[in-house]
Amino acid sequence: MKIGILGVTGYSGSELTRWLLRHPEVTITSVTGRSYVGQKLGEAFPYLAELDLTIGEELDSVDLVFSGLPGETSAESLLPYIKKGIPAVDISPDFRLKDAAVHKQWYGFTHPAPQLLAESVYGLVELNRPQIPAARLVANPGCYPTSAILALAPALKAGIIKPEIIVDSKSGVSGAGRTLSLTAHFSEANENVQAYSLGGHRHLPEMVQELERLSGGRVSLTFVPHLIPMTRGILSTCYAPLEREMKTQEVRDLYHDFYRGEAFVRVVNAPPQTKQTLGTNLCLVHPVVDPRTGRLIVVSCLDNLVKGAAGQAIQNMNLMLGLPETMGLQGAAVFP
Repeated sequence: MKIGILGVTGYSGSELTRWLLRHPEVTITSVTGRSYVGQKLGEAFPYLAELDLTIGEELDSVDLVFSGLPGETSAESLLPYIKKGIPAVDISPDFRLKDAAVHKQWYGFTHPAPQLLAESVYGLVELNRPQIPAARLVANPGCYPTSAILALAPALKAGIIKPEIIVDSKSGVSGAGRTLSLTAHFSEANENVQAYSLGGHRHLPEMVQELERLSGGRVSLTFVPHLIPMTRGILSTCYAPLEREMKTQEVRDLYHDFYRGEAFVRVVNAPPQTKQTLGTNLCLVHPVVDPRTGRLIVVSCLDNLVKGAAGQAIQNMNLMLGLPETMGLQGAAVFP
């Protein structure tokens, strides 16, 4: 099957390419990259030189298209392919929010195709698997929301926590993308930790939307992201008061039941570390009860460029093309 990638030269696009190179059932036949048009892919990324493609302005005929373009640009660029009936997976935030007014409030532009917001499927596979195979447009979740939603979904679905949630997340610098910025400059980021977007991160409404869908009611969410001096990885610590007294093992059993059979979410007995997911499509989840405060604490971690972007996109692609969900995605973490 022929695959096209819009925005191959961003971190998500290049990571997607790296993973698809080992996929046994698809072939990347066409790629675009706004700043590299006319160059060989191997010139822009020598480690991808085995894929003998020239970076173009538009895609050739393909069976499925991915977009690794930034928000707003992504929606506009995908529309011609969606209108042709080509299945699409959008890694940008352009089709994640269902309300066009909320989208404009948080992203600052009028959506070019608001009619598609209701149709798009939110591609968090572990929660929305039945809807994905028939979808023509899948909105790949954000990296922070993936870590937070997978951490909280079993508890919210079971109704064991009150909807007063705090999510504290730390991310590596690659989450900011390849666009140059002072905060991602080595001298600024190295040996430094900083909180940012305290007035409201753009992933906040996405989290609220999906958590409220799980809980069936309103959710009060405080989300504080932090930039830490490493390249990849997200570690989220989520807090919520319990509805009733529970033991850690009781909660952990609930989580094991919820994620039983899932290939890429593992409930672990010790606090997970980002190194344990580096270069994999795994999300590790560790729930524990603080008996002093009656709070549930859930720690989750993942690789923001894999389970938080490219790997999850391939999960969605596999389902859309009728392939085994895990195809091309298995492998151990890079350690140390």
